[in-house]
Amino acid sequence: MINYLYPETVAMIMKKIFLSLFVVCLLGKVNAQQIPDKSTQIKTAVLAAPDEFRKDAKVYGYDSSGDWAVLREGSNGMICIADDPNSDGFSVSCYHEALEPFMERGRELKKEGKNFKQIFDIREEEAKSGKLEMPSAPSSLYVLSAEKSDFDASKGKVDNTYLRYVVYIPWATQESTGLALKPDVPGMPWIMNPGTHRAHIMISPPKD
Repeated sequence: MINYLYPETVAMIMKKIFLSLFVVCLLGKVNAQQIPDKSTQIKTAVLAAPDEFRKDAKVYGYDSSGDWAVLREGSNGMICIADDPNSDGFSVSCYHEALEPFMERGRELKKEGKNFKQIFDIREEEAKSGKLEMPSAPSSLYVLSAEKSDFDASKGKVDNTYLRYVVYIPWATQESTGLALKPDVPGMPWIMNPGTHRAHIMISPPKD
């Protein structure tokens, strides 16, 4: 038996469909409106880098549709990442170009839906096989963070920021560096993920 839908029922269904589409479009518009303009993203992204690297750093961020994009090409070997408007808090980072294959692979895997452990394991295997190129010398990463409420997108201003430092030294160990596996005091350098492709020195200055 074929069910028959009365005109009133069809109208109700169509009304719900159009309403749903309107809400989706509205949400998309709101998300787009939350994305700071290009100049603001660049201005705040490079704040993570030492002053001497800011002017000519390459900057990644988001276009008006919310898609990942190159906001500015660079020429000094420093790459900066603008704040993700869909993430909690404010966070930007800058790193040496030698880390780009490692970082880009992580972004690809995250986009595929891989979790932290899966990303770590895949990159570890690829780095060991030589498929994933890792830095041949210590390479720096700078991460600047703040509360979302301390970020004024209209002025491109961020207050009460906190800057921490990471130096990637693939395959390094506690024995090869003399670094502790955890900090004894705030701000003390220590090594994380020793013996792996992701081995790095952590330096987290004391917070005021």
